[in-house]
Amino acid sequence: MRVCRVSTDGHGKKTKEVRDFLSSLPPQVERLAACIRGHWGIENRLHWSLDVTFNEDHSRIRQGHAAENAALLRRLALSILKQDSRYSDSLRCKRLRAGWETSALEHLLAIFAGN
Repeated sequence: MRVCRVSTDGHGKKTKEVRDFLSSLPPQVERLAACIRGHWGIENRLHWSLDVTFNEDHSRIRQGHAAENAALLRRLALSILKQDSRYSDSLRCKRLRAGWETSALEHLLAIFAGN
């Protein structure tokens, strides 16, 4: 199945993206479209969270596998921040708090360790 996605950015510029999908599902257009939109929605929310929390779009990491490794570490950190229920701060503020307060950092590391 081929899907064509047309989107408009905040400046009115249109972009067109074509993707091919393989699926064993019956060819029900509405159901497949909902699944694909749902996937894109998840991707967009994850990217937005990474950009707001870690300023990922401005990363200058380019050599070798460093960019992939840094992205993996950002996703791990984001996962830990989302699991935290002690602080009601935003994800970005939780991250900053961990840099400022040793107790907050220790709490987040305990989440990572599974304690």
